[in-house]
Amino acid sequence: DLLADSQLSNDAQTFSEVVELNVGGQVYVTRLETLRAVPNSLLWTKFTQSSPGELPKDGKGRFFFDRDGFLFRYILDYLRDSDLILPEYFKERRRLLKEADFYQLPELSRLLDTASKDNSSAEDSGEAEEPELSPVTSSSDRGSRSPGASAGYITVGYRGTYTIGRDIQADAKFRRVARITVCSKISLAKEVFGDTLNESRDPDRPPDRYTSRYYLKYNFLEQAFDRLAEAGFHMVACNSTGTCSYGSNDPGEDKQWTSYTEYVFSR
Repeated sequence: DLLADSQLSNDAQTFSEVVELNVGGQVYVTRLETLRAVPNSLLWTKFTQSSPGELPKDGKGRFFFDRDGFLFRYILDYLRDSDLILPEYFKERRRLLKEADFYQLPELSRLLDTASKDNSSAEDSGEAEEPELSPVTSSSDRGSRSPGASAGYITVGYRGTYTIGRDIQADAKFRRVARITVCSKISLAKEVFGDTLNESRDPDRPPDRYTSRYYLKYNFLEQAFDRLAEAGFHMVACNSTGTCSYGSNDPGEDKQWTSYTEYVFSR
């Protein structure tokens, strides 16, 4: 029994090879060796010099850090690759520098500080800002940016249905989004969505024309939003309309709603 208790105690003091983190409410899953990638960094210290029982955890047992959960994705990318590639039009560089200092990553702090100084010098001299730290401008599944397509609007829309039962407090029954439509200039839509764009309803249109008939080959709104954000777009407006129909004239029957929602993005 004493040997078994000792074994359990030793296991409790050992980190697993795959670690779950809660950083400011954002959940990350990574390998232990990734967190230990930079010697003497804060994460290296936490996960080599401490035991699991000494680190704060959330209600589900994940190791908790009260920091910016969104920016931690770039910290994790740096730990994985010893390099950093930021999206174009990245506006959080100073805040990311603060996070790099907190996590005690001097080389990352140096890269961010140098880029910030170069950017400030360019602004002082009136020169156009250059993309910094090798921003991601394209990938294998995106078309090249067409002339004149650097600014504009893209409207993303979807139609959905859901049913609300007689008990209004009961959970609504949602149907998944059937299709995500894209309305914009042709060149702009192809730049952002590339091969994930279905052009079958409006093929062979010139890049300087506009369309409202394109739709995406997937039906996850967040995936569309991620691509728009990476391309430097920001949501500027949204609206939604809905209509209700009854299965019969009986007011006690379930209500079926049909809605159409649009999100307008600008760059």
